[in-house]
Amino acid sequence: MSNEPLSDDARHPLVAQSLDASLTANDVFRSREWYRDVLGFAVEREYERDGRVFAVAMRAGSIRILLTQDDGARGTRIKGEGFSLQITTPQDIDAFAARAKAAGATLDTEPATVFGARMFRVRDPDGFRFTISAPRERDASRS
Repeated sequence: MSNEPLSDDARHPLVAQSLDASLTANDVFRSREWYRDVLGFAVEREYERDGRVFAVAMRAGSIRILLTQDDGARGTRIKGEGFSLQITTPQDIDAFAARAKAAGATLDTEPATVFGARMFRVRDPDGFRFTISAPRERDASRS
């Protein structure tokens, strides 16, 4: 780090509006089906190169996920280790979890109330972890 004084712009925190994720999949078609059928994402766009689909943009509300096909150029890579993504929804978490299980998902955790929020955990076919939760009770009362 520099000992130089910070500029006015550097003193202010980031004002973020969204966070999108790009996930590398072993089988982009299998992942597309999983995100559509298990989590309810819609296909926004498929990207092709040389007549082959190499990426799929998925959307659910304001959340976007880009699924890209792992081409093996970097060797075998472990996916989904060391982080998880949280999706917050006003939907009934227990009903959402039941729908995910009916679509073939195996939940890492069953729905539970944790720190005032109803939530469950699930992994996609490549091991990427998601926490699906309702807003915290105190947060929901503010709206």
